[in-house]
Amino acid sequence: MNHETIKIACSDCNMRELCMPVGLTDDELDRIDGIIGSRRKIKRGERVFHNGDRFTNLYAIRTGFFKTCITSEDGRDQVTGFQMAGEIIGLDGIVHDQHTCDAVALEDGEICAMPFAQIENLSREVNALQHHVHKIMSREIVREHGVMLLLGSMRAEERLAAFLLNLAQRLHARGFSQSELVLRMTREEIGSFLGLKLETISRTFSKFVDDGIVEVKQRHVHILNTDALQDIVNPK
Repeated sequence: MNHETIKIACSDCNMRELCMPVGLTDDELDRIDGIIGSRRKIKRGERVFHNGDRFTNLYAIRTGFFKTCITSEDGRDQVTGFQMAGEIIGLDGIVHDQHTCDAVALEDGEICAMPFAQIENLSREVNALQHHVHKIMSREIVREHGVMLLLGSMRAEERLAAFLLNLAQRLHARGFSQSELVLRMTREEIGSFLGLKLETISRTFSKFVDDGIVEVKQRHVHILNTDALQDIVNPK
């Protein structure tokens, strides 16, 4: 498959603060540039990798929105996560040297391939990079753990409220509005991720609208009352 590849230096990349540690010397940055440099365009619906593929790269999302999913025994897609610009996909492959899920673009985007073996080698020499790689992995583990807690004992309203708050907080960290969300995923995909049926997702959104907590116009969600969402997740 031919992908358009554009060369860009990490030192010039506007996602640098999210991907790369600060405080590197020019020489260290040059060495990282030597490893990570190809930016790949991905079309909506295209897979970055498949479950079972050999693990060679981590991928930094430069633009766009992605989902990771596994195919359940009955042939349905089970969404395991949503990832956005500034986040990393591919960490699932580290343990067994092969990917354990599919990563699919929910919209056109761009990713940077980061060959893991070379990153590991360089991070042994550049302490700041090693620390940063560990931090990325740790953040992913914490996020996954949060999802497990989310799916553990929460009612439908709590799950959807926590999902919207989490999304808003991650977008806000990237300089976007904290209250205006454009959902790149379908209601079915949200339901799959949260372990809820489509009807339950639609009904819960409607309840939030009736209660004056959110406004919904197709995929545009305007959070009117963040405190109310937080109260649903953590009742006082």
